[in-house]
Amino acid sequence: MELLEGIVALRDEMAAWRHDIHAHPETAFEEYRTAERVEEMLKAFGIETHRGLAGTGVVGTLGNGDGPIIGLRADLDALHIDEKTNLPYRSTSAGKMHACGHDGHIAMLLGAAKYLAGQRDIGGTVRFIFQPAEENEGGAGRMVADGLFEKFPVDAVYGLHNWPQAPLGTMAVGPGPMMAAYDIFEITVTGKGAHAAMPHQGVDPIVAASAIVGALQTVASRATDPQEAVVVTVTKIHGGDAFNVIPDTVTLGGTTRSFNPDVRDSIEPAIRRIVEGTCAAHGATAVVRYEKRYPPTINHPEQAEVAALAAERVVGGGNVDRAPVPSMGAEDFPIMLQHRPGAYAWLGTGRSESDPMLHNPRFDFNDDALSVGASYWVRLVESVLGKG
Repeated sequence: MELLEGIVALRDEMAAWRHDIHAHPETAFEEYRTAERVEEMLKAFGIETHRGLAGTGVVGTLGNGDGPIIGLRADLDALHIDEKTNLPYRSTSAGKMHACGHDGHIAMLLGAAKYLAGQRDIGGTVRFIFQPAEENEGGAGRMVADGLFEKFPVDAVYGLHNWPQAPLGTMAVGPGPMMAAYDIFEITVTGKGAHAAMPHQGVDPIVAASAIVGALQTVASRATDPQEAVVVTVTKIHGGDAFNVIPDTVTLGGTTRSFNPDVRDSIEPAIRRIVEGTCAAHGATAVVRYEKRYPPTINHPEQAEVAALAAERVVGGGNVDRAPVPSMGAEDFPIMLQHRPGAYAWLGTGRSESDPMLHNPRFDFNDDALSVGASYWVRLVESVLGKG
């Protein structure tokens, strides 16, 4: 790897920033302390800052507006997870944890900001975009709706996510799909409560709900072209309070993932059809709530090439996957890509195959990746603004 010397010198400082943020996780639209820390540091670097888009968003601007303008985005929020590590900087907030590496994303972008602020002439303008509520709540959309790109124009915007499935010292970015569309559903099945020993006197919503769970898998296996990628996953089932009582209602919830817009549009009616038919067969009824959350992450070709070349300058050409297999995971960054061209990259952070993955209560961002990610941000800025 060819890491920037000035970035390597910031490694321990970036790690300290990350550990502080990791110890004080905040979830969607509640990232007040995190935003305050980011704002304080940007100002200390001599970077003009604005705080308040989407409530807790922070935008730093370096440059006078002349020349190209590039936007770099990091996410601020943590997850509702109880941390199960023994780290000295483990979460101090019960039920909240940086289990997706956003603490690392913040530290890397701050490191790049500090380095770039020390350069005499960067050849243009950089917007450092610190976005709230990536997890589930669509903070990117809120920032855009609050006038992000009108108040802080950019020619292109770039995102980066740590990828523990890939080894440290590798990156992945290519044109086209990187991550799937993210939608959610909630199904409330209503039957008729009864004594558990006398089920014939009621309509068991648990049995109907169980049949629905199995039948929903046919959306991918039978209702969708086998060459298209679709996931329908039930992630929660709630119903009943006693061992000897059949409840009146059961609630199911879950998520769907897809890439093709036509396929995405077909999932909701397929779910409604299955739920309606299954409930009718069991004498129950149901109400379905379906929400389209995030579009698929689709990189623009020109910006994907720029990002790939910048990545190669850091980790070497043989360590950049230019045609990564798209992930069925999802991001809200594509909401920004709907308004400005850009690209989203993965940063390999894996130590070994046994490392906990993202959204795991034992996950921790690999500090050795901080210098890699921050060097990538700087090289990307240099590439776009014509420096370096």
